[in-house]
Amino acid sequence: MILSVIIVNFRVRYFLELCLHSVQKALVGLEAEVIVVDNHSDDGSLEFLVPLFPAVRFLANPGNVGFARANNQALKEARGKYILFLNPDTILPEDFARHCFSFVEARPGIGGLGVRMVDGAGRFLKESRRGFPSPWVAFCKLAGLAALFPRSRIFSTYYLGHLPADTAHPAPVLSGACLWVARSILEAIGGFDERFFLYAEDIDLSYRIEKAGYINYYLADTTIVHFKGESTPKDTRYVRQFYKAMSQFRRKHFQKGLPVPIDMAVETAIWCRAGISAAGRYLRTGFRGSRTGNSRPVRTWLTGDAAETGKLSALLTDSGQREIVAEKRLADEIIYCEGREFSFRQSIAQLVTDAPYRHGRKFHAAGSRTATGSSDPDGQGETLVF
Repeated sequence: MILSVIIVNFRVRYFLELCLHSVQKALVGLEAEVIVVDNHSDDGSLEFLVPLFPAVRFLANPGNVGFARANNQALKEARGKYILFLNPDTILPEDFARHCFSFVEARPGIGGLGVRMVDGAGRFLKESRRGFPSPWVAFCKLAGLAALFPRSRIFSTYYLGHLPADTAHPAPVLSGACLWVARSILEAIGGFDERFFLYAEDIDLSYRIEKAGYINYYLADTTIVHFKGESTPKDTRYVRQFYKAMSQFRRKHFQKGLPVPIDMAVETAIWCRAGISAAGRYLRTGFRGSRTGNSRPVRTWLTGDAAETGKLSALLTDSGQREIVAEKRLADEIIYCEGREFSFRQSIAQLVTDAPYRHGRKFHAAGSRTATGSSDPDGQGETLVF
């Protein structure tokens, strides 16, 4: 078997439904399997998804064992030559597997492979490729120097801002949201470090892959959507968990041998940055919550496959959930409808083209009775169920 796709789910059944529709299309012509580990979602994920995807293997955990442990659990069951670790809040284009497989097969010595990612509003995600968070690189990121000088080779190594995002190149750190790697490499280095419950486990894995003598790469020839963080409430708890993982990574790999003042400075910078981030999220959340709503229906523009847009138009009109408009400029949101005449690849391309668009975006897959999306990086996504 060529490829095993491993997805860890936690309370995102509608995003995972959309993801699995896209994964099935992306694997056509490739000998592959899909394994979903559900970390006790308690939202009806398994009851909803198992009947819809009989070819997918579902593993149910009695509790939330964390991202790293759940991935390792599926890795023990996987049969593919290659493993694709994939987040449930992603959408793959139909040419994804072909591009990735061709790229890794042509490069002996390659370690992990990551791809170009955009968020639910079509914006490029800088974490698609990163440098190792050495003490200096981490300090520049935490102190805001990377943001002030986003293309500097000296100050912006964390996001490799000095390298073009539209060409392939080595990238020391890849995102666990979409990480393609040979199973033999994972068996040799031991998979994910299960001491990381959530966050930083992908940085740690990338680091150990390259320490083993392989080179990680970023591929720009295919673009996926990653809505980001739909399994985790984007509040102060998220900030605390994220920066706790950063501190944990620093202690594991860089604490030994560092002068005490530098070690203390980096640790202090991590938690100062955490405080600033938490305060910013609290203020943004409060601002969104204080805005008064509008009682009129949401104006929706449907685009994509003609058959699917016709179905959705009738369903949304009958339900009274939305007002369908004929022009994009009049709309509050766009729904991209995948189908026989409009692929996931075309949906993603149009999302990127519409990136300056000021309102929400959602995706609908043929055969589904939902439309799902998230245009706000600080908020949770929204699903329409027909």
